[in-house]
Amino acid sequence: MKLTELPTPCYVIDEGKLRSNLETLKRVKDRTGCRILLAQKAFSAFCEYPLIGRYLDGTTASGLYEARLGREEMGKENHIFSPAYRDCEFGEITDICDHVIFNSPAQLLKFHERCRKKGVGVGLRINPECSTQEHAIYDPCAPGSRLGVTAACMAAHPGLAGLIDGLHFHTLCEQNSDALETTLRAVCEKFGKYLEQDNIRWLNMGGGHHITRADYDIGRLVRCILGIRDRYHVDVYLEPGEAVALNAGYLVTEVMDVVENGGIRTLILDASAACHMPDVLEMPYRPPLRDSGLPGEKVYSYRLSSCTCLAGDVIGDYSFDHRIAVGERLYFEDMAIYSMVKNNTFNGMALPAIAAMDENGECRIIKEFGYADFKGRLS
Repeated sequence: MKLTELPTPCYVIDEGKLRSNLETLKRVKDRTGCRILLAQKAFSAFCEYPLIGRYLDGTTASGLYEARLGREEMGKENHIFSPAYRDCEFGEITDICDHVIFNSPAQLLKFHERCRKKGVGVGLRINPECSTQEHAIYDPCAPGSRLGVTAACMAAHPGLAGLIDGLHFHTLCEQNSDALETTLRAVCEKFGKYLEQDNIRWLNMGGGHHITRADYDIGRLVRCILGIRDRYHVDVYLEPGEAVALNAGYLVTEVMDVVENGGIRTLILDASAACHMPDVLEMPYRPPLRDSGLPGEKVYSYRLSSCTCLAGDVIGDYSFDHRIAVGERLYFEDMAIYSMVKNNTFNGMALPAIAAMDENGECRIIKEFGYADFKGRLS
């Protein structure tokens, strides 16, 4: 089966590009001795975990269900961070996780002894109060942030650092290594004295590192990692999600209708921003589209939308070299990340099928969804 023969809408995982990304991450591991985990919040297509597990050290989770998935489907190192943990779930978490990272003094004090009894590593998320990005919705260092313990909070609880094995920060979002370098200066200034303690054995630098992007400065990343290892004699973890599957997927969609109003021609697709690529509305984000240009760049310009009832369910404005017809297929790119993990069935929209494309361009259907999947989420 070829890409052009798949049902629509359909997510397609490009295994050739996925492998290329993993090879890049493996080279970083080999040059630095760091450990790299898959952040499942960005990409949880566990059909690819056997491949990913050949290159990376394990998975990281944001809650119990992701932790279970990482343990069941990859079975390597399994880390978890959550702003708060439920009592009724914590026993299972310590059964399946190697490291548990806490977000506050209260959570650490409440649960750390239960971790120790199971031999589970204990970490604390810190907030270096160093914003390096423009997307406020994704900035955990913004004033009043609920994520991470500040240096002032650490100073007010002098016993905390003695209860943990490592520190964790996650402050980046789709950024280059210069942002990491800036953040590390703040981390060393505000938390360096804790990293010097004998009981602190690791530093987890979180995710948001766009390591597999073409313009990413890997040399600077290597210097950052080695600098921390040499200065504090700690192990270093990275938790990329996007970098693992960046540009390694497509969303195939079909044009259902063309409508015109006020001089704007709109393509009605069987895919939806609100349902199938929510980052388009949350970021906002204009996904790349094969063989298209900016509005007005090519001869025929269109607004791309969906068949949901949400007036703002608009993917973006694009232009093409030819007039687009009903029944034509369009191929959105970079659709492996934050798509399958965030989609929904608003308006009763069908969930896209999931397919994988091997390095020879041959596609296979991994899973298809139907009415039972829609109804099963309701009561």
